[in-house]
Amino acid sequence: METVIYNTKGKEAGKISLPEAVFGLKWNADLVHQVVTSMESSARTNVAHTKNRGDVRGGGKKPWQQKGTGRARHGSIRSPLWRKGGVTHGPLKEENFERKVNKKMKAKALYTILSSKLKKGQILFVDDISMTAPKTKDAVSVVSNLSKIKGYTDLLSKRKNSAYINLADKNINTEKSFRNMNNLVVDEIRNMNPVDLMKYKYVVISNPEKALPQIVNKLDK
Repeated sequence: METVIYNTKGKEAGKISLPEAVFGLKWNADLVHQVVTSMESSARTNVAHTKNRGDVRGGGKKPWQQKGTGRARHGSIRSPLWRKGGVTHGPLKEENFERKVNKKMKAKALYTILSSKLKKGQILFVDDISMTAPKTKDAVSVVSNLSKIKGYTDLLSKRKNSAYINLADKNINTEKSFRNMNNLVVDEIRNMNPVDLMKYKYVVISNPEKALPQIVNKLDK
């Protein structure tokens, strides 16, 4: 299985052989759904929290005497019946949304998504995307050149979740150069995960000769 490698000018720069175990799998919707939903659940921030009658302030004194007023009996303004009182059976931050994902399942889901995107023509291999200085202008120029490649015309124009750019090594200047472009994200190839792959339409892999072994090794970790 071979595919074309492009340079940052949008021209063909060579070819590379892709491993069948990563880019030649059949689509497995059940596996991908299970892994992606589990990862999203584990990343969920637990913010919903209410106070019960023991947590709210005030209420140390009985509002009025037990009998003789003609009003209903109340022992404390902390009661859930009162405005600004405690909440009964409300949500607490103690709930745990973490769901375990088997490492091999996670890797297999990653490979399944990559295989699907390759078949759809949504993976672009670029020989090297590296900036010597953090300049958004240079980043826009690179994406503009890549969008001239057949099948990737909306790489630059797509407003949201356009591309997931993966670098073989960390490059601060490159990351800063793309930071102001809200329709794509730049990350290291070692951080590639099924959630981000499903979120963005296109996947751009820089320096594939060095990046691909890192993807293959995910199954062994």
